[in-house]
Amino acid sequence: MDRFSAGLLEAALAVFAPPAIASHVHRLVLGSFVLSGLLLGSFAVYWIVFRLILRRKVSPRNHQTIQRFRKPAIWMFLIASLMMAVPSFELSPGLDDLIQHGLHICFILGLAWILFTCVYAVQDVVMHRYDITAADNLRARRVQTQMTVLRRLAFGMIGILALGLILYTFHHTRLWQAGAGLLASAGLATLVLATAAKSTVSNLLAGIQIAFTEPIRLDDVVIVDGQWGRIEEITTAYVVVCIWNLQRLIVPLSYFIENPFQNWTRQSANLMGTFFLYTDYTCPVEPLREELTKILKSTTLWDGKVNVLQVTEFTPQAMQLRALMSAADSSKLWDLRCYVREKMIAFVQQNYPQCLPKQRINELQHAPWAEMALPASDGNPR
Repeated sequence: MDRFSAGLLEAALAVFAPPAIASHVHRLVLGSFVLSGLLLGSFAVYWIVFRLILRRKVSPRNHQTIQRFRKPAIWMFLIASLMMAVPSFELSPGLDDLIQHGLHICFILGLAWILFTCVYAVQDVVMHRYDITAADNLRARRVQTQMTVLRRLAFGMIGILALGLILYTFHHTRLWQAGAGLLASAGLATLVLATAAKSTVSNLLAGIQIAFTEPIRLDDVVIVDGQWGRIEEITTAYVVVCIWNLQRLIVPLSYFIENPFQNWTRQSANLMGTFFLYTDYTCPVEPLREELTKILKSTTLWDGKVNVLQVTEFTPQAMQLRALMSAADSSKLWDLRCYVREKMIAFVQQNYPQCLPKQRINELQHAPWAEMALPASDGNPR
């Protein structure tokens, strides 16, 4: 507002309003002009930064990360404009302190919001470099597990810091004295809370240990309490395991530190599996070995690494053949074993039906030399 306009405003107020009212109206109008100017300037800076600079300079894949900062930035510009414009209104000391205090609390909450967004932005940038949907995703699962645990820890630290700063803005010793007195007089409650928080602290420390020692990672294939499943989610208190029938098994974090379990993808997802085939002693092994190789090469479930067929045991009725094979992951291995079983038994049925397992008890009893081999009742041969 120029001097001429201000002079006209003061003259009009002097003619049509009492001095006290004119003074209040003057401060209200002046504060409104200051606030409007600050808001326009803030939004102009916001538009230049987010629309002209970041939108053109940042690569398209990071636009989603930049979008996270838009809402907290708008609110921070608004709060900062209000904090700078409030003194222009020249309010009463009590009202001015109350408004400034509320704006300071809002400013701290806005800073915490921005810090939360920064944590998400760092996670987005890191995860863009590691694709968890890739076939060989061991490194990506490791990084994503660490980022998930560290993100939750960072959120907790930011929340505690923001709460401490908000309490610090009160500058009131009675608030701290009341809190100290409440804690001092709650001895039994403190003992109960400490006992209840034991598992929480244990799970928190277990989460930090899991993030860095990596006994489990997201999408790991594990066997927990006899259940086969995949690690679907890791929180600060528990782990969600999606078992084979799509049910969810909720396991405390501390379980994976204190109890043994199987992790089938600890170093890699490749696994070896077996199946057993029982045939008669007259069955030739080499054709079966060649047929196994042919079957494995005919399917994409096999990773081309392990292909073994061996006679591992003799029983009174049959001989046991063990087929050993490998696949890229546990799901493919299960399908591969079932597929090879079906093909191998079909091959034996079609080419060597006489070599299927038999019971020879009746044949021995009716053989012409069976009676000669039986001992006499007095122990002498007949």
